[in-house]
Amino acid sequence: MAFKHISIAQTLELLDKEDVVIADIRDPNSYQAGHIPGSEALSNANIAHFMMEKEFDQPIIIVCYHGMSSQGAASYLVEQGFEDVYSMDGGFTAWEAAYSEKVER
Repeated sequence: MAFKHISIAQTLELLDKEDVVIADIRDPNSYQAGHIPGSEALSNANIAHFMMEKEFDQPIIIVCYHGMSSQGAASYLVEQGFEDVYSMDGGFTAWEAAYSEKVER
């Protein structure tokens, strides 16, 4: 099984409907400067804890800067047994450009 790609519009829809996890893998300063409301900062330092507290079938959307690095992180989570993992195309940059009112600062 592989991760799936998801658009920013689809991400917004899922946020309104499902118990979805948004994992932001950008650096801590970027995350603090602005992130998707309800998202969690995910790094090498906390990934073990993150994986222990999530359900394998829970939808997880990985967010990075532009939608590139998130693909590697999404692939890693799938390799660990997570079944419903997405990489958000365009990353936080696209999200902020389209939904500036939906950025937590």
